[in-house]
Amino acid sequence: MKSAAMSEAAPATTSLPYTDTKPAGHADFYFAINATFRFILRHRGEEALRSCWRDIGGSYYRPVSKQWTEQGMHGVAEYWRAFFKAEPGAEVEVVESADEVRLEVARCPAIHHLRTHGREIVPQFCQHCYFVNEAIASPAGLTARVCGGNGTCTQRFIKRTVEAEAQNLEDIATAS
Repeated sequence: MKSAAMSEAAPATTSLPYTDTKPAGHADFYFAINATFRFILRHRGEEALRSCWRDIGGSYYRPVSKQWTEQGMHGVAEYWRAFFKAEPGAEVEVVESADEVRLEVARCPAIHHLRTHGREIVPQFCQHCYFVNEAIASPAGLTARVCGGNGTCTQRFIKRTVEAEAQNLEDIATAS
């Protein structure tokens, strides 16, 4: 098994399959996604919000799915290591094995930033990790599971050949 704690800026070369010239993201982006989630939820409803998340995972993140298909579990682990290096304030351990990559999120950068700035967090906020990640994982023959939330969680990426119970949305904490 391999693991790595994430906190410093992303390296010049990265395992992210898309171009991003900045070494780290800007945390104010979390304000925008929280507000966008709230807008969709209020004006279109919860199923529309979930559909939006699935669409993002299946379209915007298509290069990630392709990378995971080509590189297997190691590619999944390397992607998340690079991803969280670029996320301001993330405290995440990536644990890799032959059949699973597990993210142990000790401090979610989005929830932390929103709380630090006194923002009201959309209660379903943490569900986006499941819906987006499941849409990324599925074409690569993987499935995603999330347990916890509201600032700390475990996210698992498992080969579809491994028996996994369906995601229970009640296992994902309501954000506050």
